[in-house]
Amino acid sequence: MNKWIRGTNAVVLSLAVIGIFIVLTIFLNSMKGLQLDLTLNKKFSLSEQTTQTLAALEQDVRIVSLTSDQTDPYIKRQVVELVQEYKKRSGKITFDEYDIVKQPAIAKQYDVNPSGTLVVESGTQKNTINYYDMFLPGQQQGEYQFSGEEKLTQALVNLNSKEKRKVYFLSGHNEIPLNQMNTWRSGLEGENYEVADLNLLREGKIPEDAEMLFIIGPEQDISDQEAQLIKSYLDGKGKLYLALGFNQDMTTGWKNIDGLMSAYGIKDQHAVAIEPKQSVLYDPLTIIPEYGPHKITEKLQQYNLLTMMTLAVSLNADQPNENYTVTPILKTTSAAYGETDLKRLAQSSQSSKDQTDIQGPLNLGYVVENKDQKPKAVVLGGSTLFVDRVISQQGNRDFALNSVAWLQEQTNQVTIRPRQGDAIQTALVTAGQANMIFYGTVLVFPLLFLIFGGTIWWRRRKG
Repeated sequence: MNKWIRGTNAVVLSLAVIGIFIVLTIFLNSMKGLQLDLTLNKKFSLSEQTTQTLAALEQDVRIVSLTSDQTDPYIKRQVVELVQEYKKRSGKITFDEYDIVKQPAIAKQYDVNPSGTLVVESGTQKNTINYYDMFLPGQQQGEYQFSGEEKLTQALVNLNSKEKRKVYFLSGHNEIPLNQMNTWRSGLEGENYEVADLNLLREGKIPEDAEMLFIIGPEQDISDQEAQLIKSYLDGKGKLYLALGFNQDMTTGWKNIDGLMSAYGIKDQHAVAIEPKQSVLYDPLTIIPEYGPHKITEKLQQYNLLTMMTLAVSLNADQPNENYTVTPILKTTSAAYGETDLKRLAQSSQSSKDQTDIQGPLNLGYVVENKDQKPKAVVLGGSTLFVDRVISQQGNRDFALNSVAWLQEQTNQVTIRPRQGDAIQTALVTAGQANMIFYGTVLVFPLLFLIFGGTIWWRRRKG
């Protein structure tokens, strides 16, 4: 009788435990938005800035992940999990994943990078984020920072913005054409800029809707008439983004380009920056500038992202203009010098320091503010960092977009602390160790549990 009662109690208790487990599972499954982040810095929780952005979405947003066999699976997992968190928090977000190798027709609709691309679109607006742009080097060897939330939230903010700004890229003087700056152009369009080409010889004027004029990599000088049009534009509310090209006759051939800079107290020294420190990666004509303290370069310094320039012309601002404040943001090391023999440099790509050269450190970039401390111009000694084959390296793209955002006084910039992460540790296992792990988990451990359980059952049955 006692055995029967004990057996019945065991069955009832087992059924009760199973029932509680089933009810708890159903309850937790019904609360799909419930999650607990037990990490010290809440590294898996969305920021308040993101939750506010998601709550403010007015239109449906489609997020598309485009990957291939070149996409790192660990990187893909983090990006996909982040997007799924966004989807959980907003019913206006849909998420689709495609393999561009298996579904090439989908890939043709977008500007895709084989290492992974995230497209955020709503209506006719579209913003593209490359996977590798979301990952930054960490402070320690092997660590990284995941800035995906900042990038994705900024894309949503830009989509939600109704403000459009028209900017023009000057052409006709051997500038870098827009079709060689597609990455920068896509980034600008993703931040609600309308980008257009402008040839003053054809148009005869700067359009009234121009909020900014870009002159990127000119090799030839602008004409006197063009200089007058640009000056009149800048005397008003117009803003200038000037990044110099290279011309071996710039000393005598850039009268009007030099005049645009001199209006702000900036002088072209007609010398190309040379960095004697040569590495396997770069030659002496490639400069990795040091950053000056400024809002444009603040995050780049914080995340240790470098900017790269080639054939950069040195600048100076030793004659201040009372109407403008000029601040240096890019400069070389003190070991660099400015090569003034431009014809020899153009013919042989060789340089040796002599008494006619300019002693470093050299300034390679300035920002200009007016009397009211409002941004007026960005002037750079080089322009190669904007071309497609270079802009994706390190901090080039961020510098390009940050400088435009500063010049246009964008107030919707998103700042979210990146998530810290450790690099994946790869465990090297020999064939013998792999067999031990397999047989241990599949045979030995289950057999031990079976023997242990059987022993207890036998002893109780005998008792």
